Amino acid sequence: MALVEIEEVAGRPLIARTAKSEPPDAIRVHGKFFFVGEQKYFIKGVTYGPFPKGSHGQQFPEYSIAEADFAAMVEAGINTVRVFTVPPIWLLDAAEQAGLKLLVGLPWAQHIAFLDSVETQRQIEEAIVSGIRGCRRHPAVFAYLIGNEIPPDIIRWHGTEAVRRFLKGLVVAAKAEHPEALVSYANYPSTEYLTVDFTDFVCFNVYLHDPSAFRRYIARLHNLAHDRPLVLTEFGVDSFSQGEDEQRRVLSWQVRTAFEAGIAGTFVFSWTDEWFTGGCLIENWAFGLVGQDRRPKPSLREVVRQYRGTLPPPLQRYPRVSVVVCAYNGERTMDRCLASLAVLNYPDYEVIVVNDGSRDRTLEIAQSYGYCRIISQTNKGLSVARNVGAHAATGEIVAYTDSDCVADPDWLTYLVAKMAASNLAACGGPNFPPPEDDLVPATVAVAPGGPTHVLISDEVAEHIAGCNMAFRRDVLLGLGGFDPIYRAAGDDVDICWRLQDAGYTIGFSPAAIVWHFRRNTVAAYCAQQRGYGKAEALVYSKHPFRFNLFGQAKWLGRIYGDLSTSLLLSRRPVIYSGIFGRGMFQTLYEPPSSLTAFLPLSFEWSAASLPLALTGIIGGGWLWLLTVPLLVTWFMCLNGARKAPIDKKFTGFIARALVALLIYVGPLLRGWERIRWRLKAMRTAEHLRLAEIEQRPRVCWTTRAFNLAYWSDAAAEKEALICGLMDFLVPQKYFVVPDAGWSHWDLEIARGLCSRALVVVCAENHGGAKRLLRVRCAMRFSRIAVFVLRGCAALTAFALILEWPLTAAAIGAAGVIGLVTMGCQLIGFGRLMHRIIEAVAKQARLVPLEPVARIA
Repeated sequence: MALVEIEEVAGRPLIARTAKSEPPDAIRVHGKFFFVGEQKYFIKGVTYGPFPKGSHGQQFPEYSIAEADFAAMVEAGINTVRVFTVPPIWLLDAAEQAGLKLLVGLPWAQHIAFLDSVETQRQIEEAIVSGIRGCRRHPAVFAYLIGNEIPPDIIRWHGTEAVRRFLKGLVVAAKAEHPEALVSYANYPSTEYLTVDFTDFVCFNVYLHDPSAFRRYIARLHNLAHDRPLVLTEFGVDSFSQGEDEQRRVLSWQVRTAFEAGIAGTFVFSWTDEWFTGGCLIENWAFGLVGQDRRPKPSLREVVRQYRGTLPPPLQRYPRVSVVVCAYNGERTMDRCLASLAVLNYPDYEVIVVNDGSRDRTLEIAQSYGYCRIISQTNKGLSVARNVGAHAATGEIVAYTDSDCVADPDWLTYLVAKMAASNLAACGGPNFPPPEDDLVPATVAVAPGGPTHVLISDEVAEHIAGCNMAFRRDVLLGLGGFDPIYRAAGDDVDICWRLQDAGYTIGFSPAAIVWHFRRNTVAAYCAQQRGYGKAEALVYSKHPFRFNLFGQAKWLGRIYGDLSTSLLLSRRPVIYSGIFGRGMFQTLYEPPSSLTAFLPLSFEWSAASLPLALTGIIGGGWLWLLTVPLLVTWFMCLNGARKAPIDKKFTGFIARALVALLIYVGPLLRGWERIRWRLKAMRTAEHLRLAEIEQRPRVCWTTRAFNLAYWSDAAAEKEALICGLMDFLVPQKYFVVPDAGWSHWDLEIARGLCSRALVVVCAENHGGAKRLLRVRCAMRFSRIAVFVLRGCAALTAFALILEWPLTAAAIGAAGVIGLVTMGCQLIGFGRLMHRIIEAVAKQARLVPLEPVARIA
């Protein structure tokens, strides 16, 4: 037992306690929310101070005033108070007796160039440590703030990364002094770009008085916070300049909007108008919910109404929701999934379990939950099971999660609230891996390639993961439901793109979270990646526009919650700071990664780099440079493993090495299956019968193009031919890219890795309804083909310079063979394009300019 000291301040003895006593009701972080035990704990707070020094010598009111303030706060439904200076023990005791928690600000000289002096840095760290030590691990402490609003000029002076490293060091020092404490930093829009991803929760001070801007900015902050709670540590309205009624009105919707958007806690600035800063009492503004004389303002009643009400705020209407769980051999996690769905905070929902031919205890576990409606069928695949659930649903909304997921208690509330607020046909939320107790599951959980969401903006999604998605039932069934071809994966990608093609918008609610157990073995992870590769090939056959050269999905939005984005060779983010660094909202913009950024982690790159590296090792000498492509890939894998957010219990060498291995192996397995199934689909695809040739092309060998021409007496414009080509080619799984306004061609068409056709159409107006459409189709090697051929030529020349004739002959021969092979493919593709253009022209009722006798 540690020694106990009893002090006396302002005539009152302090509560005696041991220095290491820990509260039984400690607040913990779990995903995007705080919990006490198993109950969610919303922070309902106000700021308090700073004040001029009282008779006790500290920057707080007299004890009797503080005690009365705390009693009034509790009556108002407030549970947490933010203070800007280190509280004395008597204030902590008073908070504990009132049932309040304190968010303790640890002040230091943030307004000076603190990194220019080693001594200043040491003093700051000492101030942090002594402030925490002075609180004596008091149970009334909710958390510590190791900083508040470092000015943007100071960060520009030192550099963002240097400030970030310093703050991270302060967090480490704080945790060393009080390991169990929660620690954060209060940021604000002027330094939004300062990435503080090492704190327990994310804090922002935000003063926005426009409802739509406020809502949008919270959505942005949620994405910055990712899987941590988001707390608004300051927001408020000055009743001195705006008036007390305006303060009431704004605070009313601000508090409600914040909690509707999934905020974990709010701190209204401030409790009282009394505010002491810069060595004087501020007299010309009044942000308090009560005056200096503690007279309640109208805004206090609104805050009381919000804080004492249900959180998250109740919806205007609760449409019936059918939760569908499709399960196949899910006994490992089924019990936890259904247990979480049994206690959702939503008044009108049903749970439908579709047992898709499970051979383990899945059905038995589901039957033990009497509230579930169970549908058993022979194994028909995931999409069929999802459709069965949708057809059986009685709800207006159908929400899907998987048997290996655990839902947050307010999951449905946040999904439905978002759908209702924006009149959405579909909405999704994030899925986070839960903490794991063993090394292998913990490393697999952070490996790239898991299900995640893709956001076009902070509120609009391009893709939502299948384990956390909801649809309006009539819209889902109106689209024909899920495509049965997807038996294990890819169904969510397909339905999202089909929704968008039909003109619907998909929303995203960052607070509607589910905990998704990842694969718990390396073998299971590898099987998952192979399944995703097959799914990508199947999705490609329906949406070729949305894939890049290597058959990977070409997302318009940004991928969130996956390690993949940190592995890419992307361009550096750009900070918008405003003129002379005076921007109020200084935002970090991340340019999208180009196709070349994906190359070192692609299957094609690895398939080429492995034999090159082997050749370099065997050949020795300068040929060792052939190992560079493989080394680049391995470097990215190791760098990704270094950045991976592995559970702190498993951060050793073995865990990092295993993550690096998974980063390398995953794309190989996924790419191989993707190519294998795409080739299979190409072999079995049914092609439309092409028309016989009715005109010979005019071939220009110098430009590697052929020309055709067609008459129309019906005023046909070039779009008739261009759109006809697109309608013809897309179902045949050709890769078609229309001109976006920047190209000298109308369509780029490809079907393999080596050949491209560039089509341009010119319309001549010959008076009245007469048109002459001229078509030029230029045949070109793809960029990758040109890269390979030039690489062979360069390596051949390099080998000759080094007087390695055999090596030069081997590489040169390989290049010649490749050139001939790709040339024959290009010629064959050109002949095919001639027949395709003829077929489309005939469908459009265009007459050949120079018809010839039909030939087979």
